Amino acid sequence: MEENPKYTLQTKGLSIGYHNKKENHVVAKDINFSLEKGELIGLVGSNGIGKSTLLRTLCKVQKALSGEILINNQNLKSYTFETLAETLSVVLTETPASKNITVLELVALGRQPYTNWLGTITENDKKHIIQALKATEMMSFRDRKCFELSDGQLQRALIARALAQDTPIIILDEPTTHLDLYHRASILKLLKNLTKTTGTTILFSTHEIDLAIQLCDKMLVMAPEESYFGNPCQLIEAGHFSKLFPKNLIDFDVEAGRFKIIN
Repeated sequence: MEENPKYTLQTKGLSIGYHNKKENHVVAKDINFSLEKGELIGLVGSNGIGKSTLLRTLCKVQKALSGEILINNQNLKSYTFETLAETLSVVLTETPASKNITVLELVALGRQPYTNWLGTITENDKKHIIQALKATEMMSFRDRKCFELSDGQLQRALIARALAQDTPIIILDEPTTHLDLYHRASILKLLKNLTKTTGTTILFSTHEIDLAIQLCDKMLVMAPEESYFGNPCQLIEAGHFSKLFPKNLIDFDVEAGRFKIIN
């Protein structure tokens, strides 16, 4: 995998898992991918396969066991948490520590990497906050308390916070959890639109494989023995989605491009 300025996030021979005193517990190994500016990338795999572990490793929350992670051709190890916060923003599955704040206050938290020690919001900060609220269609909710929001509205507010952080890369861990089909599709369509309108690279984990196939530019498929990366059509033609789950209950229909239940 050669260095290329068009890549915003790359991994080379990455192994992820957990350190302990006796030995390392490897969750997944030899993960290789290259993400470009303005792409929407879906990360899929069965429960326990290591999707969240991979995302935490990419965000420097968890250490890699081996291999490299490059952001803008610079090794992740060289980033301080302060400089990383200006390059990569994260939306995890955890809800805000306090929901007794307004949507505006929540989104404003995205500007923390740029404010002074007093947390003073400048006119430039306000511009980014308003842009993020408009992009996620949350302007009309700006004064509403977070506990008053539906799950879908709260997810949009959290995405707005990440947008306000104004980073070239956004990583989301299962952003459509607990949403109905309409709102799952709505959130993923929003992410797709954001990549096109802002040029942001967005990587998200999801169980909505059928929707991701329709909307994503690229996908990373984490199967039990190996991980595969490419555009959805390439992955379908290579039969990689069929490797995700045991075939005693469901299988991937290559012609239809979706999973089906085996009778």
